Amino acid sequence: MILENLIRVIALLVTLGILVTIHEFGHFWVARRCGVKVLKFSIGFGKAIKTWVGKDGVEYVIAPIPLGGYVKMLGQEDAAVADTSGLSTSQRECSFACKPLWQKTAIVAAGPVANFLLAIFVFWLINISYGVSGIAPVVNNVIEGSIAETAGLRAGDEILAVDGQETIIWQQVALQLLARMGETGEITLTVDPADSSRTREIQLPINAWMAAEAAPNPVGDLGIIQFEIPADIAGIVPGGAAEAADLREGDEIISVDGKSIRGWTHWVEVIRASPELTLNVAVQRGGINTDLLMTPKTATLDDGSVIGSIGAYVKETTLAELLPPEMQRQINYNVLSAIQPAISKTLEMSIFILHSVKKMITLEISPKNIGGPITIAKVAGETATLGPEFYLGFLALLSISLGVMNLLPIPVLDGGHLLFYAIEAVIRRPVPERIQAFGLQLGLLLISGIMVLAIYNDVSPYFRVISRLL
Repeated sequence: MILENLIRVIALLVTLGILVTIHEFGHFWVARRCGVKVLKFSIGFGKAIKTWVGKDGVEYVIAPIPLGGYVKMLGQEDAAVADTSGLSTSQRECSFACKPLWQKTAIVAAGPVANFLLAIFVFWLINISYGVSGIAPVVNNVIEGSIAETAGLRAGDEILAVDGQETIIWQQVALQLLARMGETGEITLTVDPADSSRTREIQLPINAWMAAEAAPNPVGDLGIIQFEIPADIAGIVPGGAAEAADLREGDEIISVDGKSIRGWTHWVEVIRASPELTLNVAVQRGGINTDLLMTPKTATLDDGSVIGSIGAYVKETTLAELLPPEMQRQINYNVLSAIQPAISKTLEMSIFILHSVKKMITLEISPKNIGGPITIAKVAGETATLGPEFYLGFLALLSISLGVMNLLPIPVLDGGHLLFYAIEAVIRRPVPERIQAFGLQLGLLLISGIMVLAIYNDVSPYFRVISRLL
C-alpha cells in the first residue's frame, strides 16, 4: 500500500511537472522570439526549492506544488494600459505591453499550443514505438433485454462504425460512444453480421444516456459484452466464503440461482451484488455438475460502497492468449506515416473534451466527471505500472486537456486574455482596465469553484468511508 501510494505521488509530480514546464516554455520561447524581456520563469507554486539566474538574465524558479507556473515578462502588468509614453525607448523595445497585438496574442496562445504539440509528439512516439493494437470489435454476446439486444445486435456482429465513424478496435468504439454521453436520440451502429456478407445499420435509442454516471461504461451500459474470460476458478483464499462452500480450484462456474454465467466478469458482478445472500451455485467439476450453497461475505470499498466477496481468483492471462489471432489487430507505422494519425488523434481528443465541457455546463452529464489531483495521481500511478505505452497515452490526454482548458474564454486563463485581445482587435483599443479587473475576479471565482468541485469529487468517497466507520 505504501509503495502503491509512493508510485502515485511520484507519477503525479512527474506528470504535472512535464505538462506545466512544456506549457510555460511555450510562453517563454515565443516571448523571447518576439523580443520581450522575460524576468522570471517559474514552475510550481509555494516557497521556492531552487532559484538561479541564467546567463540570459532570467530568474528560474522551481517550487514544490506542480499545479501551475508562470512566465513573468517586462511590462506584462501594464498590458491593459493604452498609454505607455512614459517608458524609455529601450524599455518599449522589450516590453510586452508595447508589442503589436498579433505578437501578444502569439505569446499568450503559445502555452496551450505547446501542450497540443506535446500530445502530437507523444502520440507519434507511441505510433512508431508500439503501433496501434487492440481487439477487433466483434460482439461476444449481448445481455438479454438490454438496449443492444432489443435493437437487434447479436453475438458475432462486428461493429464497423459508430455514427458513421470507422471503428477498427474496441477502444475506438468506446470513444465514439462516450461522445454521445448525456444525449437523447439514437446511436447508429454499422455492423457486419456473422451470418451474412451484407452490412446493416442498427439504431440504439438513448435518453439522457449515462448523464448521472461518474464512471461511465458505454459498451457495457448498452448491454454489449466485448469478450469474457471463462469463469474458471484458479485458486481459493483460505477462510473465505468460497472455501466454506467447498468451491475448489479447477471448478467452472455454470450458473447462479438458475441463471447462466457468461464468464468471469459476469460472475464477479453477481458476487459483488450479493453480500450476505445465500446463492445456489452450479459448477462443473471433473465433467460432473455439482450444486453448492454459497454466502458472499460483506466487504467495503474505498468509496464506501458495500459489495460481496468470496475469496476466489481467476488465472492471470492475457487477451492475446484467450483470443484467436484474427481477433487481434495491430497497425504499425514508420517515422513519417506516424505523423498524420498523431495529429488526427490530438484533434479528435480535443473536440471530444470540448464537447464534454459543453455537456457539463449544460448539465447533460454529471459534474462528478471532474477530477482533481487525487484522481490524476491514481490514474498516473496505474498507467505508470502498466508500462510506458499506457503512461505516455495518459500524459498526451492530460496535455490535451490542459491545452483545451486554458483556451476557454475565462479571464485568468490564456483563453480569457485571447478574448480581450480579440475584442481589442475589433474596437481598436484595449479593453478598459475596470472591465478586465472585473473579468479577472469573475474568472478567479469560477476557477476556484471548479477546483473545489474537483477536490470534493476526489475526497468525497473517503468521507463516506469515515462516516460509515463513525
